[in-house]
Amino acid sequence: MADAGESGERLQKVLARAGLGGRRHCDALVAGGHVKVNGTVARPGHRVDLDHDTVEVDGVRIGVQPGLVYYLLNKPAGVVTTADDPQGRPTVVELVPTEPRVFPVGRLDYDTEGLLIVTNDGELAHRLTHPSFGIDKEYLATVEGAPGRQALRRLREGVELDDGTTAPAQVSQVAPGLLRITIHEGRNRQVRRMCEAVGFPVARLVRHRIGPLTDRKLRPGEWRPLTIDEVRTLERAVATERTPPVPKPPKRANRR
Repeated sequence: MADAGESGERLQKVLARAGLGGRRHCDALVAGGHVKVNGTVARPGHRVDLDHDTVEVDGVRIGVQPGLVYYLLNKPAGVVTTADDPQGRPTVVELVPTEPRVFPVGRLDYDTEGLLIVTNDGELAHRLTHPSFGIDKEYLATVEGAPGRQALRRLREGVELDDGTTAPAQVSQVAPGLLRITIHEGRNRQVRRMCEAVGFPVARLVRHRIGPLTDRKLRPGEWRPLTIDEVRTLERAVATERTPPVPKPPKRANRR
């Protein structure tokens, strides 16, 4: 970690560039003990090496490395969520700027539409996709048929799949055959498999929200850079890992 008077960039300048406010406000953040560098409370005049140091403000990591980019893409159907496809199908990285090199955060199926974050920030990508941080993803699922109360209850409580029982989900029926499903796991084709397991296969699936992030104006195939406030909001959402809920003990059979 670089120290005051050594090589590196002034911490206040880094904070200002990350959108934390003007120089005086950033000075006050440092003086007040709100800023840590590599887990240690920073001091006025502190310098940081942006290639190696981690900077946190009130426990929330900020993206300080130069060259980090964050795009929000509305993925259309028929596009692969990868950087390269051996079959020659269109990929999501072809829909955003080619420089700097970026990668998709998580996956959306070939036929699934909706919001996808594309970035070159590996640390944020890890936190957004790891189930221990519990980032919610909200989908609108058009299903075949009209699920009843029992099917909705199974989706909410957890569905037995070939790779284990899913975590409880938030599920509501928007209209006949249209479900709003919110999950925080990231299993392969999870929402589709959940709906199929309860007898109502998905005909169309669209992701509308990633954690606190949504955009109903973004059309399929369009992208835009995230604002500084949106990146900071995502950082706050993944600042700490969530403790998984303790499973309830099985109910005992009534004895007569």
